Amino acid sequence: MMAELTVRPQPLIAVTDVETSSRWYQRLLGCDSAHGGPEYERLVANGSLILQLHHFAIEHHHGRIGNPADKPYGNGVLLWFEVDDFDSAMARVAEMKANIVMPRHRNPPSGDGGPNHWECWLRDPDGYIVVLASPDGSAG
Repeated sequence: MMAELTVRPQPLIAVTDVETSSRWYQRLLGCDSAHGGPEYERLVANGSLILQLHHFAIEHHHGRIGNPADKPYGNGVLLWFEVDDFDSAMARVAEMKANIVMPRHRNPPSGDGGPNHWECWLRDPDGYIVVLASPDGSAG
């Protein structure tokens, strides 16, 4: 029998300006900086790592994370965050005048099944798609 495996996602994205992206995500998600600086950032919520930001041009010991000329960044990848208070998150989105790709909508649009939650799709300062979602079952 296999031992129980605990998995915690720790996504990392390459960005053009770590400090600007850090402030954007902190404001959007209500999270905190756990590192800071122009090269690398760790963002945490309730003590748990939720996102890492790494400058495109910094190689550290591993080489470059990505090529800033290859756009759109994150093609085919969505940064998806479930938020407990979706309405407060939507108020922050409005205050930030965030670039909205798909405004608040129910998933699925109608009927039963699926997550039955609210979503809003946006673009971060580098153009990555970020999805905010309410908890499953919360759309009524």
